[in-house]
Amino acid sequence: GSCKKSLAQRGVANCPTCRAVFGLPDKELVRRLHQLLARPDVRHTLVAQTKLGSFYANGTGVVQDHTEAVRWFRLAADQGEAAAQCNLGICYEKGTGVAQDF
Repeated sequence: GSCKKSLAQRGVANCPTCRAVFGLPDKELVRRLHQLLARPDVRHTLVAQTKLGSFYANGTGVVQDHTEAVRWFRLAADQGEAAAQCNLGICYEKGTGVAQDF
């Protein structure tokens, strides 16, 4: 993951926020985030959903898909995740993955 590279350099194996494993290739990280979010007892779901939305928005480890990015941002935003709300707002402002509305 790219969340807290300074922690990875100090030997911490997982991001304390989204639980992503540091140092994985992007495609593997996307696969693991999907697995994580499929579990019913997941903590840190909002951050993982936001991270997955960003991956789809930017085409990191997946084919770029703005509609899928909006779906993940909306899931987290509807639960109060500020970063996802901001990202969703940008999608509406630019009209990426949704009809432009500002």
